[in-house]
Amino acid sequence: MDPQAFIRLSIGSLGLRIPGKPLTAAKSDIHAFSSSCVCEIRLRGFPVQTTSIPLISSPETNPDSHSIASSFYLEESDLKAMLAPGCFYTSHACLEIVVFTGRKGSHCGVGIKRQQIGTFKLEVGPEWGQGKPVILFNGWIGIGKNRQESGKPGAELHLRVKLDPDPRYVFQFEDDTKLSPQIVQLQGTIKQPIFSCKFSRDRVSQVDPLSTFWSSSADGAYQDTERRERKGWKVKIHDLSGSAVAAAFITTPFVPSTGCDWVAKSNPGAWLIVRPDACQPESWQPWGKLEAWRERGIRDYICCRFHLLSEGQEGGELLMSEILMNAEKGGEFFIDTDRQVRAAAATPVPSPQSSGDFAALSPVVGGFVMSCRVQGEGKCSKPLVQLAMRHVTCVEDAAIFMALAAAVDLSIEACRPFRRKILRGTRHSW
Repeated sequence: MDPQAFIRLSIGSLGLRIPGKPLTAAKSDIHAFSSSCVCEIRLRGFPVQTTSIPLISSPETNPDSHSIASSFYLEESDLKAMLAPGCFYTSHACLEIVVFTGRKGSHCGVGIKRQQIGTFKLEVGPEWGQGKPVILFNGWIGIGKNRQESGKPGAELHLRVKLDPDPRYVFQFEDDTKLSPQIVQLQGTIKQPIFSCKFSRDRVSQVDPLSTFWSSSADGAYQDTERRERKGWKVKIHDLSGSAVAAAFITTPFVPSTGCDWVAKSNPGAWLIVRPDACQPESWQPWGKLEAWRERGIRDYICCRFHLLSEGQEGGELLMSEILMNAEKGGEFFIDTDRQVRAAAATPVPSPQSSGDFAALSPVVGGFVMSCRVQGEGKCSKPLVQLAMRHVTCVEDAAIFMALAAAVDLSIEACRPFRRKILRGTRHSW
């Protein structure tokens, strides 16, 4: 399997010095006043990212050189767009970091206005596309406004900006997951078959909403069951030889919560993601658990929460991702320790063929792991999956993520509202 070229732009080691504004005494030289100093990190074509900046009191102290505050992932097409000036841009794109004191919001009904301290800019250059690790900037730089006019030293920002190659494998389901499609690897315009996907239902779940979505002849018993639960769905991933190399199946039925007609957070449906047991033929070994439910509001969202399972870790479950996706438009499920705000942000994801002993793995192996883009309710999804090359050592490693992607896609359907009353003879049962 040949990967596609991606680049990871990371911004870290953030710190701020403001001369003339002494900080209160403390044991540490670094004081993280997250409520007082923040920055907006901007890059053309990407959403603005906001993060806090620690205030540093001692001139001899530098921030943690390994900390990462923000990351952007760029494809070759992204770089070409940034390096080519368009009719709306007079110059190349640039990385821009704008530092503020205070946050947007209000206190006691009175609006709080942020004050801009300064801006750091770094232009996108040809070296961004060379596919090699490059440190674009590392150290302190003055960003204070009017520092020359006032004759006083202005604020200084410490940061480390680095480019790293981050090659990925890109896969796509060639049809809707429910139609048991082939899964191909994408390499430019070339599509190479890698896996096949087999969707099925248990006999007990033949009265299943997916099979009547296109049917107009469902009987009353079928409709009654559809209103109560969705269960028995299975997805198996087969390699080109026809061997099953990964699977996902519902372990906790998707049922409406008491007093409502949707799957709520208080009682989510759940999938078990499994791989073949190397020691016991025809047996499966748990690898992960995906929970899903519906969040109601002005716009409905589907929340997917993924835990990695391990017998070697106390508690047996490691939270890797919890993502909201628009129920109507769909969205992107991802596992990315740089983008997930949680205590174990630097914990790596082991290969599905590994021992499961997380303690033996280096926390340096973090960052992007996988992403899966799916469509919203009632649409032909054809999930698009990206996998970091460093997490894939064999075909079986990729297969387990295909099973996870299929479960995410089917969860969009499984979390659709249940009809309280369905009229006989109607075409659509939703």
